[in-house]
Amino acid sequence: MHIILVSDRLARARSVTLTGTHLLLALLAAGALVASLAVGMSYWSIQHAAESRLPVLESLVRSVQERDARRAEDYVRQNLSVMAVKLGEMQAQLTRLDALGERLSHVAGIKPSELRFAEIPGRGGALVTSAQPRDIGLDEFSRHLDELAQRMESRTEYLGLIEGELLESRAKARQLPTSHPVNGTWNASGFGWRLDPITGQRALHEGIDFIAESGTPVHAAASGVVSFAAFHPTYGYLIEIDHGAGLLTRYAHCSKLVVKQGEFVKRGAKIAEVGSTGRSTGSHLHFEVRRDGKALNPAKFLRAGAQAQLLAERAPAKPAGRKD
Repeated sequence: MHIILVSDRLARARSVTLTGTHLLLALLAAGALVASLAVGMSYWSIQHAAESRLPVLESLVRSVQERDARRAEDYVRQNLSVMAVKLGEMQAQLTRLDALGERLSHVAGIKPSELRFAEIPGRGGALVTSAQPRDIGLDEFSRHLDELAQRMESRTEYLGLIEGELLESRAKARQLPTSHPVNGTWNASGFGWRLDPITGQRALHEGIDFIAESGTPVHAAASGVVSFAAFHPTYGYLIEIDHGAGLLTRYAHCSKLVVKQGEFVKRGAKIAEVGSTGRSTGSHLHFEVRRDGKALNPAKFLRAGAQAQLLAERAPAKPAGRKD
């Protein structure tokens, strides 16, 4: 390419020859200039955008952090409320367990002071440092609290069943003839084979004899229903009390009867008076215990009653107002 330069100052015209190399260099220089301008504009744009958006980003980050903090606080507060409710329930269960334990100790004849309900049991042991120590988390603590509440509820139900069984056993024990029918000695004639006081022959004595003055009150040895109250040719004036389960007691040779057939009597209630009616040599009470028609030794029942009375006297007094 030829370029002719014409000037008033020049006497002649000048020509410049441009080759392909010159054109390539010009294009490269123009491209470099454009690229430099583009980079400069981009850098300026980024800087300006960062400076204008930085407060917005910081505000957004703070908002997210505050929201997460509120969520964490609400989560902890809700869990604490739930655990506080569970703790209150466990305290109520513990109060019931203490009261149930005292009732059971009274029924079983154990002093509550020996069980120490109000004391926290001592615990201890060597500190094992081989394991990595760690703090318990909220979820793990809540799980342990749930397990403890379930165990306390299970123990309450279990002790309630034991109390029911003990009370039922006590009720059944009240139907056993373990109470003395009269205030007097009963070694005049015991249970078993003996010489009959009238015939002098060897005969089976199916009860025990209490020495007592005529008119001495006769009391029911256990609760039950009067199944017989009348005169018997051999027993004289006789009282029979049915205690259930095939068990009955007989009170013979009485001088007076104060209950009637079909009447329910409680343990210790007066049912007759001592006498010497029927086949008798003197004033006394003949006392029998029978199960399914078979004579049993009344002394075994009376000894059991004396042992129970001894345990009851050693047991702590029942608080006023408590009903078994």
